[in-house]
Amino acid sequence: MPRFHCPLPLATGAVLDLPEGAARHAQVLRLQPGSAVTLFDGLGGEYAATVEHMGRRDVTVHVGAHQSLEREASRAVHLAVGMPANERMDWLVEKAAELGVASIQPLVAQRSVLKLSGERAQKKRAHWQAIVVAACEQCGRNRVPLVHGAVALDEWLAGVQAQPAETRRHDLGECHVLSLQPGAKPLALAMPGTGPVTLLSGPEGGLSATEEQAALDAGFVALSLGPRVLRSETAPLAVLAALTLR
Repeated sequence: MPRFHCPLPLATGAVLDLPEGAARHAQVLRLQPGSAVTLFDGLGGEYAATVEHMGRRDVTVHVGAHQSLEREASRAVHLAVGMPANERMDWLVEKAAELGVASIQPLVAQRSVLKLSGERAQKKRAHWQAIVVAACEQCGRNRVPLVHGAVALDEWLAGVQAQPAETRRHDLGECHVLSLQPGAKPLALAMPGTGPVTLLSGPEGGLSATEEQAALDAGFVALSLGPRVLRSETAPLAVLAALTLR
């Protein structure tokens, strides 16, 4: 059954027009009056609904019963990633949403190929948030993870370090940085609990030695994924899958 993200006040019995993006999707699917769909507002649960009108530009639906159905991961995992270039960041964002990521923080590191600022950064953030929404529609998630605006890695680490300890434990949980250095903890031993996790991963070429040390100084624990060097878009997803597909 088609699922549409509808960030509007939803209530059983309401009749409303779908937002532009959802309406366009319904038209592409060639839905007709009487077609059954599912709506979710991203805040939890979902609603059964029925198409009442299909116009050239608008789609009207009748909202039915609410179901308190959740498909979220049992553990909140936040990804802070040095943005890979081209379509790789799009792919990372999409797959992270499918795998249950709690939030995504794009970062500009010393070796980042993709540099964003100003209007271009705002457009990219909106683009990635739309990818997250589409992934949630496809995979069945009823809560939409947030893609934060891109910031410089050193600025983000300074913000993390400045947080009070209790706030940091609640919001970020255990903090780890992917590392190829000897002595980094193996994934299987590093995060045995069930609380939130924040994972820092570098761009193509990885974090510089200075950046990795800055993360360690900020309280991050070095994490190893073994002897193979994974691509910048593969490594964080490997950890995310290991933590959420349980």
